[in-house]
Amino acid sequence: MDQNLWFWSALVLLIVLVIAAKSRREQDPYFWVYVVFFFSGFPALVYQIVWQRALFDVYGVNIESVTVIVTTFMLGLGLGSLWGGWLSRKKQVPLLILFGITELAIAGYGLISLRLFHWVALFTAGATLLRTSILALVLVLVPTLLMGSTLPLLVAHTVRLSNNVGLSVGRLYFVNTLGSAVACFVSADLLMRKLGQTKSLTVAALINAIVGISVLLLFRLLPRQDPASLAAQRDPMSSLSPPPRIRFALGVAVAALSGFIALGYEIIWYRTFSFAAESLARSFAVVLGSYLAGIAFGARAAEAFCRKYSKARAQDWVHLTGIFVIGANIVGFGVIPSLAFTSRWVKYDAILPLVALAAALLGGVFPFIAHACIRPDSDSGAKLSYLYLSNILGSASGSFVVGFIVMDLWPLSRIALALALLGVALGTVLLLSSVSKKKMVAAAIACITGFMILLTGPLFSNLYEKLCFKSAWHPQIPRYQFDHLVENKSGILGVTSAGLVYGDGSLEARASTDLRDASNFNFLLPPFALEGFHRHPREVFIIGVGIGSWAEIVANHPDVEKVTIVEINSGYLQLIPLYSSVAGLLKNPKVEIVIDDARRWLLHHPEKKFDLMLMNTRNYCRAHASSLLSVEFLQLARQHLLPDGIFFYNTTFSTRALLTGVTVFPYGLRIRNCLAVSDSPVEFDRNRWKNLLLRYQIEGQPVFNPQSGKDQTLLDKVLSISDVHPPGEWEGVSDAEGIRSKYAGLRVITDDNMGDEWLVH
Repeated sequence: MDQNLWFWSALVLLIVLVIAAKSRREQDPYFWVYVVFFFSGFPALVYQIVWQRALFDVYGVNIESVTVIVTTFMLGLGLGSLWGGWLSRKKQVPLLILFGITELAIAGYGLISLRLFHWVALFTAGATLLRTSILALVLVLVPTLLMGSTLPLLVAHTVRLSNNVGLSVGRLYFVNTLGSAVACFVSADLLMRKLGQTKSLTVAALINAIVGISVLLLFRLLPRQDPASLAAQRDPMSSLSPPPRIRFALGVAVAALSGFIALGYEIIWYRTFSFAAESLARSFAVVLGSYLAGIAFGARAAEAFCRKYSKARAQDWVHLTGIFVIGANIVGFGVIPSLAFTSRWVKYDAILPLVALAAALLGGVFPFIAHACIRPDSDSGAKLSYLYLSNILGSASGSFVVGFIVMDLWPLSRIALALALLGVALGTVLLLSSVSKKKMVAAAIACITGFMILLTGPLFSNLYEKLCFKSAWHPQIPRYQFDHLVENKSGILGVTSAGLVYGDGSLEARASTDLRDASNFNFLLPPFALEGFHRHPREVFIIGVGIGSWAEIVANHPDVEKVTIVEINSGYLQLIPLYSSVAGLLKNPKVEIVIDDARRWLLHHPEKKFDLMLMNTRNYCRAHASSLLSVEFLQLARQHLLPDGIFFYNTTFSTRALLTGVTVFPYGLRIRNCLAVSDSPVEFDRNRWKNLLLRYQIEGQPVFNPQSGKDQTLLDKVLSISDVHPPGEWEGVSDAEGIRSKYAGLRVITDDNMGDEWLVH
């Protein structure tokens, strides 16, 4: 059995035993509520990961789709909290029964969700952004409403027992968020890697169903006690008037702003960790898992404070909240520079505890502020729902503003500083409103702010070079410096002095079209090879322009009349004019460049047909690479090929990608690590290819000079790629039958199994 399965099973069992033991020591007859709420948090994150991925496959992975899906998911949770708060006031219905029914409803939706998403996609192919937003909201609204309602329901129930809002919110927030954090790591190490999307959802739905049934059975079978008497037994002072509270409006404002800051940090942390990990799919899950684990233990610390100082003044909780907020922003500001510094020697995982610490300090804010502004009465669940809604709306705003707007305007260093200053300002307001020595506090915070501003430049200097080149980076070595850097909402692009292009931390291309340079040979050979297997590629569709090298070569093909290019990151259009070898692409009248997701564009233009479709795919193990290598995408591309049309793409040395291509298409030809597939026979004609190469010109300059001995030698080298017999795994040329025979035991890549994305750590 997989060692990871044993490890995570043992960890989950240990967590359950600790939660149960602690609750039993405190003589809580409903200790099992915390256990089941821990398990309730597990499937919620599995759903989020899978649903986001499934919706990206349907609507594209451009930043607009990402923002819409994340925002609608969080909006559903917020609205669900309102619904749960409203239900918590219904005294005639036991809250635990409502919770159990809600879990069963979530399980039912989880089981049918993927089929529903794909069924809706059939009727909404190529929807506009507005329609996409509405459809995404409709698809995730029902389950997220249900998920969001569970916290207010259980808070209302447990407050009746504890008479302590901070304690109830802190413990429930802790166990539920901890369950979600564990789900992130389990998804990365087991579920997505072993089961894929559909089976992972089945596991999540099964957990929801077990939780729902368990709650209903336990509620019916176990003896029930009067909440008022239980609260009095546990706290003899509970009958006294509770201490005064701060204004609820202040609590709402603090919850919203802290949510904004927290999600802003999460976005920039994920972007940076993803860059350091070369966009591995797993990096998203482990960063989110560390973030949620920190939030959970921050809530646990808040619970302990609320238990120990249950009768403290409300202003004391404001004071403590201010300290936590300032501490969180000092640590949060240091996460990215720490990652850049340590990544030269250790993996990015080493900084995840720092992410957890910053998140833990932020995680204590919500229980503290809830305890300070909500009285432990029958309205506690309803008021908690408003507080939770404000926190969710603040978080959604942070995701939208930072991820969609600010990243197009500011570099990462300025965003990190702005979030830190905003957080320190919030903490300062809270402290100054609750302490007597205001001048001393103001002076200390002014020093902290000044240090942050002064240190931003040195701490973030050469940030992306350190993250990208790691131990090889040195400030005095030019080839490990980025001459040009573009940061925007779609990603981070850097180009070295040698013209090497790094997209989101991974080497992608070189700004050159010269085959004479030996370092370019393997990279530039595929676009020059087109005439070897395609007679007249007049209409060409290119997925991804990159730095423009492949597109520039194809656009100068003598037979090509029209080139349509779809590129997801507009930042490349800022870089292409800086390099003379590819700058002509943007002036070529044959070329049309569209900024969009390729899958989305193809769905939106079913009438478009091409002689040739070309794709220089990102590495097969990077996040979302399988969306362009899967059976489903190849079937989509097939619909856009003219008779005798060919789809030619880089398999990035993935044997599963090779097999997938010749499984969808009856005919195929591998040329080194690239694959040409078609519904018509694909034949390699070396004589035709030679004739083309001899007359090939790029921006008026011949690719080969037949009078040059060096060029003739190079031409012979190019033409000899089909002479390897028998062809090696990545050498020479092989046909579809050879590929099917050689790799018959492999699984083809699908949207559901996501290829090898989750296999690489």
